[in-house]
Amino acid sequence: MTYEIIGISVLWLFLFGYIIVASIDFGAGFFHAYSVLTNKQHIISKIVRRYLSPVWEVTNVFLVFFFVGIVGFFPSTAYFYGTVLLVPASLATVLLAIRGAYYAFTTYGKLKSNVWTYLYGFSGLLIPASLSIVLTISEGGFIERQNDALLLQYQTLFTSPLTWSIVVLSLTSVLYISAVFLTWYANKAKDKAATELLRKYALIWAMPAIITASGIIFELRTHNPTHFNRMFDLWWMFAVSGVLFIATVYLIWRKKSYGLAFFLLTGQFFIAFYAYGVSHYPYLLYPYLTIDEGFTSEGMALALIIAFIAGLCLLIPSLWLLLRLFLFNKDYVEGKMK
Repeated sequence: MTYEIIGISVLWLFLFGYIIVASIDFGAGFFHAYSVLTNKQHIISKIVRRYLSPVWEVTNVFLVFFFVGIVGFFPSTAYFYGTVLLVPASLATVLLAIRGAYYAFTTYGKLKSNVWTYLYGFSGLLIPASLSIVLTISEGGFIERQNDALLLQYQTLFTSPLTWSIVVLSLTSVLYISAVFLTWYANKAKDKAATELLRKYALIWAMPAIITASGIIFELRTHNPTHFNRMFDLWWMFAVSGVLFIATVYLIWRKKSYGLAFFLLTGQFFIAFYAYGVSHYPYLLYPYLTIDEGFTSEGMALALIIAFIAGLCLLIPSLWLLLRLFLFNKDYVEGKMK
């Protein structure tokens, strides 16, 4: 296995970790805001706040690792993506700042305002939508070279069905992942009303999530036939992911083993995410950049691999300790510990 493969695999793992952890965070914020809007905050707000309180400060650790690593392992990405992503990246930064302000003002400043709650909740849906633009651009056809400058064709980008397919998938996946996890969490807290409401949300968003995922494959057939054909070669991975999806929905529908349902969901997204990544290989940006062309020196790559593996070895036990002390602590989950 080459350094390039190891490097991109480690980065893909950090990105997957961010997708799962951030989806739970973003979705929880949206459900909280939606409950306030529909006067159902008395049902799920306590569960959502109990989850968010200990984890909000660590959500973006995975994203920071990924961005540092992508520039470190593949310096050329800074040139190809840096300028063209200025607008969507700036939007995501502003939205993250809004969420950070909400946490600071409500947690430490004791600010009570529905306006901040709505900003916090709905910005959580716009962040994955803005970041998902990266996946769209990586498929090619949206960047034009003019006099050694790279220009993002905004009209082409925002009128492309592929763009909106990926954006909608990011939204539905966030809500589905979050609803499944929070159903499990509410069940552990022995809160029957919250469990039933969140279970309803999980079932509602399950089908849109799988339909939009299928829609992306359909759009790639015409937009990027090379990638589509490689995905078709990995049909068995997507089939396994589909089986895990069915098993997850079945358990939630039958009100059984919510913890197992969440782990099956994680496996579903893990397999589909890596199948997408493998089928995208070796391109970082169609057709301009591959992982071989944009890779750093071997010495730098080895140092980064060691640093990132060491970071992962520190991060995973830290997250596990956080889960044991707070999220899966019986007294904390049931609201008996302040």
